[in-house]
Amino acid sequence: MNSFLSSVRAAVMATLVLTVVTCGVYPLIVWGIARIAFPSQASGSLIVGPDGTVRGSGLIAQGFTSPKYFHPRPSSAGANGYDATSSGGSNFGPTSQKLRDAIQERVAAYRQENGLKPDATVPADAVTASASGLDPHISVQNARFQSARVAAARHISVASLEALIQANTDGPSLGILGEPGVRVLELNLALDRL
Repeated sequence: MNSFLSSVRAAVMATLVLTVVTCGVYPLIVWGIARIAFPSQASGSLIVGPDGTVRGSGLIAQGFTSPKYFHPRPSSAGANGYDATSSGGSNFGPTSQKLRDAIQERVAAYRQENGLKPDATVPADAVTASASGLDPHISVQNARFQSARVAAARHISVASLEALIQANTDGPSLGILGEPGVRVLELNLALDRL
């Protein structure tokens, strides 16, 4: 009986110690290191405007619909899209007729709003949502296709927009993984500062 109670006591003590270490001490250490080594990322990669107000996060897309702004990828996150509390895709597969219809509608709308020919090739990221529905980047090609519309709406040259696009483009991760991506929110905030 004594050996049974001693085994139970040891199991309970081990559980308590491991709970304190894994649920308290370890998370505090990781949090402290993150706050010191990566303060911006640990705070949510917040983007602050020139007036000192938070305009958003560099990690979460926002819906821009005005012709004077670059538009992000489509979003299925939430009822109206771009809802950070409802991150997720549409869950339509490649054989889904609803997905095919939505993409065809988006292609037609993209061509029309950007003044492209009816048979012009459209970048895939312009008409398909990311898995999270909140991808903050668009492809460089997508940004360039939108440049003429934005330049006309703002009465500026496409050449000046090209410089802004380059200034707000991230290279591939680790220099080799993926394609360069344009940070839409930062690009649109840079446009507002012009």
